[in-house]
Amino acid sequence: MKIYSILILALSLNSFSENAAGQKRSLNDRNATAETRNLYHNLGELAKKHTLFGHQHSSEYGHGWSGDADRSDVKSVIGSHPAVTGIDFSGFTGGSPENSAKYKEKVRQSVVSTYDRGGVVTAAWHFPNPVSGGGFNWVDSVSLPAVSYIIPGGAAHQKYKEILKGIGDWAHSIKGSDGKLIPIIFRPYHEFDGGWFWWGSTHCTKEEFTSLWRFTVSYLRDSLAVHNFIYAFSPDNKFNTEEEYLARYPGDEWVDLLGMDNYGDMGRNQYDIPLAAKKLKIVSDYAVKTGKLAAFTETGLESIPNTEWWTGTLLKTMKTTDMQLCYVLVWRNDIRSPTHFYAPFPGQVSVPDFMKFYEDPYTLFEKDLKGIYKK
Repeated sequence: MKIYSILILALSLNSFSENAAGQKRSLNDRNATAETRNLYHNLGELAKKHTLFGHQHSSEYGHGWSGDADRSDVKSVIGSHPAVTGIDFSGFTGGSPENSAKYKEKVRQSVVSTYDRGGVVTAAWHFPNPVSGGGFNWVDSVSLPAVSYIIPGGAAHQKYKEILKGIGDWAHSIKGSDGKLIPIIFRPYHEFDGGWFWWGSTHCTKEEFTSLWRFTVSYLRDSLAVHNFIYAFSPDNKFNTEEEYLARYPGDEWVDLLGMDNYGDMGRNQYDIPLAAKKLKIVSDYAVKTGKLAAFTETGLESIPNTEWWTGTLLKTMKTTDMQLCYVLVWRNDIRSPTHFYAPFPGQVSVPDFMKFYEDPYTLFEKDLKGIYKK
């Protein structure tokens, strides 16, 4: 069991700090709330020596359970929730207004509980196609290339503005017990370099994608006055150079956190630790160079049959070279599926190795965080 905790001491009273390269690290939203600025700064400071561990939907449900108060599979194993909890805006649209309202309230409660405990929240968006069937995945003969419809000038642009207003209204509603708006690391349109989502690279041009990204950030931040979002950019692992990583990058002024999703090199398709580390290094180096945060935004090994995956693959990858990664997030544990899970639960075969992963000083969990939203 860890015998220390991390007391965060902010080094600046402003919205920026310096990273290891002396580059000013600052949010693009100059009107960001104090808690959002402090979180951004503190994550950058912690990333110099540590990485926060995250798990998608960790406190909403887990392996064989759903909706239990103050529960997560990770906490059941090591006595602490993950430092980062993943949520999803997927249910905000695509269903009836009543179901959307219930979903938003359920997610809001999860966010408030995490914040009040001192944890960090990141939001993905598996956005149901707003102009056709097929859901968030691309389905041949069903899906329409929605990006061209919802960007400025598109036939469904007004509808998209209404969808963003729903997100904005929700963002204004998430307040902790201290009355403060809760910061969210918002990661829209992830894995855009593949073709499995309707916003993927085979379904829109570079110009359409960057227009979508810039409008999304601008409308939320500047028109809807959402000032508690940190915007995260995260392609899949289909790059080998900085130039390839930035192929659809909307520009430094539109991104706060740089990430990568990588399952393929981490055991799903192959075990290639040097290659995975090389790609993470590209992300981290660009973040340091431009004064941004970097993270391993999604990874994992389904069912975790490898009993040493946590220390032998994940930890080894992140420690291969000198990188500053503020968090790593593994995917969800399904409620009913006996095989679809990415974090251990009591009795799962990787638990002993996960304990070693937890005890390593490099990794931080929720109870290791003190004052993450304070100066």
